[in-house]
Order: sequence, then structure tokens, then C-alpha cells
Amino acid sequence: MIEIKTYKTKDLVLEVSKSYDPIKLDLSRWDRFIDVLCGDRQYQKEAIENAIVYLASGRYKSIEDLVEENWEKNPELHTRYRSLDEYFHHIQLPHKLSATIDLATGTGKSYVIYGIAQIMLGLGLVDKVLVLCPSLTIEKGLMEKFISLSGDSKLKQTLPPDAVYKNPRIIDANSTIKDGDICIENIHAVYEKTGSSIKDSLIGNGERVLILNDEVHHAYNKVTGRDKESQSIKKWKDFLLNPDYNFKYMLGFTGTAYVEDEYFNDVIYRYSLRQAVDDKVVKMVDYVSKDESIDQYEKFQKIYDNHVENQNKYRRIKPLTILITKDITNAKRLTENLKEFLSKKEGLPMEEIEKKVLIVTSAQEHKANVARLKDVDDKEDPIEWIVSVSMLTEGWDVKNVFQIVPWEDRAFNSKLLIAQVLGRGLRVPPEYQSPQPRVKVFNHDAWSRNIKGLVDEILEIEMKLVSSVLKEGERAKYNFTLYNINYDKEPQEKEAKKETEVFDYTKGYIELISQVEDIEKGTEYASLAGEVYSKNTLIEYNTYTVDEIVNKIYEEFKTRDWEGRILQLLDGEYTKNNLPPKDIIKSIIRKSMDRRGIKGDRLVEKNRQRILQAFGTLLRKKGKTVVNVRKVSEPIPINTDSMDRESLAVGNLRHGATVFYTDNFENEISGEVKDILIEVKKDESLPKSAEKEINQFLFKTPLDLVLTKGEPERKFVEQLVKRENAEKIDAWIKSRDQGFYSIEYSWRKGEHPQKNQFFNPDFFIKIKKEDTEHIIVVEVKTDGDDSIENKAKLRWAKQHFSDLNKELENADIRQKYIFHFLSPISYEEFFQYLRDGRLIAGMFRSDIEDKLERNGQNE
Repeated sequence: MIEIKTYKTKDLVLEVSKSYDPIKLDLSRWDRFIDVLCGDRQYQKEAIENAIVYLASGRYKSIEDLVEENWEKNPELHTRYRSLDEYFHHIQLPHKLSATIDLATGTGKSYVIYGIAQIMLGLGLVDKVLVLCPSLTIEKGLMEKFISLSGDSKLKQTLPPDAVYKNPRIIDANSTIKDGDICIENIHAVYEKTGSSIKDSLIGNGERVLILNDEVHHAYNKVTGRDKESQSIKKWKDFLLNPDYNFKYMLGFTGTAYVEDEYFNDVIYRYSLRQAVDDKVVKMVDYVSKDESIDQYEKFQKIYDNHVENQNKYRRIKPLTILITKDITNAKRLTENLKEFLSKKEGLPMEEIEKKVLIVTSAQEHKANVARLKDVDDKEDPIEWIVSVSMLTEGWDVKNVFQIVPWEDRAFNSKLLIAQVLGRGLRVPPEYQSPQPRVKVFNHDAWSRNIKGLVDEILEIEMKLVSSVLKEGERAKYNFTLYNINYDKEPQEKEAKKETEVFDYTKGYIELISQVEDIEKGTEYASLAGEVYSKNTLIEYNTYTVDEIVNKIYEEFKTRDWEGRILQLLDGEYTKNNLPPKDIIKSIIRKSMDRRGIKGDRLVEKNRQRILQAFGTLLRKKGKTVVNVRKVSEPIPINTDSMDRESLAVGNLRHGATVFYTDNFENEISGEVKDILIEVKKDESLPKSAEKEINQFLFKTPLDLVLTKGEPERKFVEQLVKRENAEKIDAWIKSRDQGFYSIEYSWRKGEHPQKNQFFNPDFFIKIKKEDTEHIIVVEVKTDGDDSIENKAKLRWAKQHFSDLNKELENADIRQKYIFHFLSPISYEEFFQYLRDGRLIAGMFRSDIEDKLERNGQNE
């Protein structure tokens, strides 16, 4: 069975046939225009020609025609979709002459967009062109480029004499869009209630309008954020498909043609990052393949070392380093930490460092910074470091970026995001055309495989089983309604009652670790050309004098409350009101250093922390219990038919996961999920536990598939579908890991602050007796899992369902909830009690509940 589908990206590009009627489309008349526009950039010429043949030759009426033609002659497409209908189902803009052109960032996408716009206007196939983009930054860049091209006298001279529209007016949507115009706008303007002419100018005329979408991946990917720009981008695709406009011609342009990791299925031309690097159109990319940086300070030093190396290597310009974060909060935090580091490293006051660092986000306070991006390549401009949120890195025509730092590893874990990040540093400055300049990507080394996969143009898509709620058919009757409650909480702390505590430090020293104050540390880099090399950086550790540490301890002694505690040292006992002399503390630290052979008067961060933690035990607050005084809401109904879908990668079936399905599955599921399940059933190499077929009359759940991730869950479902148990159950549901039904709980891990979190119980079982529905709620665990967190979950869940039952009774809702923690050792007893009625009578107690509650009392 195929668990991962693998194919080369280039094999998924749809080929536009060159066999068309030259009488209908004489493209040779535009050869001189294309040559002058594109120069020696052959890939731009090919992209324009492909697009025009597709849109204007008359061979294709819609994207479906092109897909069907390729389906017949390209077997690689069959590895991605199981049928032509399935392919059609995944087309983003169906029943239109729609497609995407994929050009690597930094390869001159705007020339291609302009060329297509001018030729389509010149051919008279359209009267107007609307160029849409996701941001004001990109709009401004396109506007400047198009005005320059439309005013180029040499370019004008190459237009065929009989071109319908020869001198396109370049406008934005503040002006009425007239015939022969190219209107450039960001998508937000489409939804502005005032100032935008798009609706008045285009509605009802869509078949005579060409829509060109720059950075089109935004229209097809999930957008987060609540600002106006994000909200508009979410509606981008809706605008393109709006029947009131009835647009016919639509092309998208991007250097990141991915929906997360999945390559677009409507690409008609691709000039990849791999090709662009090999052709030396963009910079060579060096990325981290191995690094062991242990903290932020060490990372900053390596990044700084690369920055200085770039300054020395590319002296005729001002090299930039860009650090990219996933959101505004992280961008602000990183900016402050970076400025603090630079101030210390360069020995400059903060006001001087402020001039060198620019933060770019969509926050109102940073709005002016976006405008400053146009000048950052200027050698006279002081900015050397840019911190940006990922989306706002697009659209800059900046050529001097020679180091890119994706800051949070998890924020850049898809091909889409990685390609966006790489794109920020690809453009080549004119001063360094040859030899090919290089941009360093200081990424987490775990990222390197993803970069390599992107550059190698290999796509891997994990096959996934998807569990959904049935809304029709016989088993849809097993849907049922649950109730939950929310709380308004007012936390109150109760201090633990403890007698006077004595802290014994009479041994006279603290265990430190051996230290060095600086060390050479290496980072291994790999280039896109396959070269691997190491670079050493002298890492200087933060150090502190003994006096600085002693003063810090004394500051804590004076400001922290340690009433009722005694500090016992070699020369006597001390209290809050009778502090030990500083010399005593200093002698303890000096003795600790001597024991480890630490010379001089300075200690590294790790040893400073050990000393502060030693005395911190004394200063720690007395234990407190957080009690939430809660005001309970009215019961909130939740129907199981509202539960979201859940997926499981097929590969997990080899590692303890199981898929349960009925003997009627072929009528209950369809499409790719059905095909995958059939493959799973056939695969004899899978463990016996991987798939379980169940009699449909015993599978009393509204889920088409039930997916379990480990042995405890699997064994529990196996019990639920046994005949003797199923006949006593009205319905049951395996819940989702998040969403659907959440219970809040609070716990403290070690000395960490109190944490408020949510968990979702695993199973809900409905048993109706007389006029009351009994809902058995089960959280499944492995045997013996009596962790502190589980104790908190049990305690809070029992209180939750006690409160819920009271509210249900007050609201006269005939439903009662019974909650249990359960592990496999107690399954037999649980189901025996279920069958004979003792479970709903409240008589059951599991082995793990006993452990959790007994251990909780002993703490």
C-alpha cells in the first residue's frame, strides 16, 4: 500500500498545446514586443507565450479542457488524483479560463504580468485589465513598474500597428476603469464601500475583463488575522467567482504555488527556484544543515558573525539581515532582544542601535516603517537589521538581503512558508552580478530536510484516513445532544499553612559546573548546489562578577518575603530581620568556584543561575492553592452532528493506530477515503490491529470511521462493539482531541506558575433508562498513569459534571452525566457494571481513579 505519494513537481505542470490555428492567433506579430520586454530572460518569454496561447488561441474554453487534455497524456497526474472528476473537484477557479504561472521570487514576475496584460488588450480579447495583489506594498511596486513600462518609448515602438489598445493607462481603483486601462489594486480596495470604482466599472462586463492575481497563493490558503487586509484576503477567491461579475479570463502569479505542502493543480508554466539558482538569475542559497546553538544569545552571536562576514564580503553595498517571525507579538519581542544584544555587542547606546533596526508588521504603530522599506538598500540609510512578520515580507524589491533568519521553527514547516522565506533574499544586486552572490539562511537544522525537498522539487503527500459524522443513512440516528457549561471565574489564593522552615547551608558551598568564558563553535551549512562546509564562530558567554551576583541575592533578600524562615550558615542562623553579611555569601560563592577550579572573578550564566536558585529555595513563596470561585452558565447544547472531521496518516497504522469501520462502509464513505480504506484492507504487511471491520448493527456511533491512536483506545472501542455491550448502549461517540467538548482544568508543574488548560474527554456513551438519558463520559489512559496533570483533570472534571448535573436539573433537562478515568486493567469491570446497571447507579470506581485520588490525598 502507498502511504506516501511521491512525484516531481515539474510533472504536475499542465502543458499548453502549441498546436493551434495561427490565423486565429498570430503570436509572431508580438515577438519584437516580447523580446524587448524580456531581454535575455527566456523563461519570461515562455511564460507569456504559454499564457497567451492558453487564453487567446480558442483551443480551450475553460481550465477543465486543459486538464482533460493533460489527463489523457500525462500518467503522473493519475498518482495525484484517482479520477478526472476528482481532479475537477479540486480546481480552485472552475469553469473559467483560469490558471497559475509559477515563477521563483526574484525572477521578474512583474514583466510577465505586464506583457500578458498588454497583449490581451492589444488582441482586443479584453477591454480592461484588473491586477489584484494582497497588500499596499506590492501594489506600490507594481504601479511603479507598470508606469515605467507603459512609458518606455522603445517598448511602444514594438507594438503591432493594428493593436486594439496600444497605450494602456495605469490607474488604481480610485479612478473609473475605462476601456484600455490596466487597474492595479490591493484586494482590500475591492471591498471598500467608498473610493473604489471596481464594482461600478466591472459588474456585468466580466467576460471582457482580464484578472491577473499577483501572489495568488494568498487567495487559496487559510488566512489568519482580524485586520482589514486579512479579512479582505479571505474574500479574494469569492470575488473571483462572484456570478455578478462573471469573469472569464483569470491568471494567478506566484513563486510559492502551494496550499501548505500541496502544489497547485492549475500551473501552466513553472520556472523553479532550482532552475533560477542554476541559471544564476538569483543568489545561491546556503542553509544550516547542522547546528547546536543552545540558546538565543548563542544564536545571536552566530547571526551577527554572518552579518559582519557579509559586510566584509560585499563592501560596495550595505548587506541586510532579515529576521522573520510568525506574528506581531513575537516580532516585537525579538526586536527588543536583538537591540539589547546589538547594544552590548557593539558598545553603542540604545538610541544608536534604534537607527539600525527596523520592525515591519501590520500594527498601527509600525505603519510608517513599511514606507521605509523602499530606501533600505541605500548605502546611506542606517538600517542593517529588519524584523518582519512573514506575510509582510512579500512585495519588497530589496536586493541587499544576504542573511535570512526564520525565528520560530514551527512557524515555517510547510513548503509554502519555506518558499516565502527563501524568496526574501533571492534578488541579486547589480553590483554583484558575478560571481553569483550567496544568501545565508540561518534556520533550525531540523528545517534543512524541508528546504532540500523544496529545491529537489519532490512532493510528498501523506495518505490520510478521515473520520466524519454521518448525517444521513441508517447510522445517522445515533447522533445525540450533549450539554456543556462555561464559567465566569474569580481566582482566589489560599496560602498553605506551614511552620517555620529552616534552610541548611552549613556545608558552605554550592555545586557549580565547570566553565569556559568563550569557545569556538561550528555550524554546518549546505548550499543548493550540494556543497557542504563548516563555519566557526567564537561564542562569548554572558558572565557576571561575584559582586554582581551577591548584590542580586541581597536585592532579593530585601524585596522578597521570607518571614517564618531561617537561613542556617556555618557561622550562625539568619532571618528576614537579621541578614547575613555580604562577605559570608561571597565566601560561599568563592569556595564553590574553588571546588571547580574556576579562576578569576566571573561566572557564566549557568553557574549564576545555580547560585540564585540555591538561595531562591529560601525565597520561594509559600505554597498556595488556587481556588476558582465560579459562576456557572446555563447548559449549552452541543449536537454530535456538529463535530469536525478528524484525520489520521495511514503510516500511523504501523505504529499502534487503528481504523474501525462497518461491513457497510462502501455505502457510508466515498471518494479518496474509501479508496484508501480499501487499500488498507488489502495490505497484508500491516499489523492485525491496524483495521477492524465491525457489524454495522453493533457499531452504534454516527461516525463513518473511528480512528484510535493507541492500545487503550483501541481496546475500549473493541469492548463498545461487543454484542453483549452494544445491546445495552443507545449510542456512543469518540470525541475529537480539540474543540467539540472541552473541560477546563488547572494545575501546577513543579515550580512553574499555575496553568489553566482544557482537555477533551475521549468517549461519550448514551444509555437511556426510563425518562433519563445517562451520559457516561470516559477519559482513557494507560495503566498506572497517575501524573499530577491527570490528578488535576480528574478533580476538575468531577466538579464540572457535578455542576452540570445541578444546572440540568434546574433547567428540567432529563440528562445526567457520570465521569470516569479508565485504563485497560479496569475495562472488564467497567463493562460488567455497564451491563448490569451498577455503572449508572454510581457504584463503579476504576483502578486508575483509585490511584489518582489516593495519591492526591497523600500530597
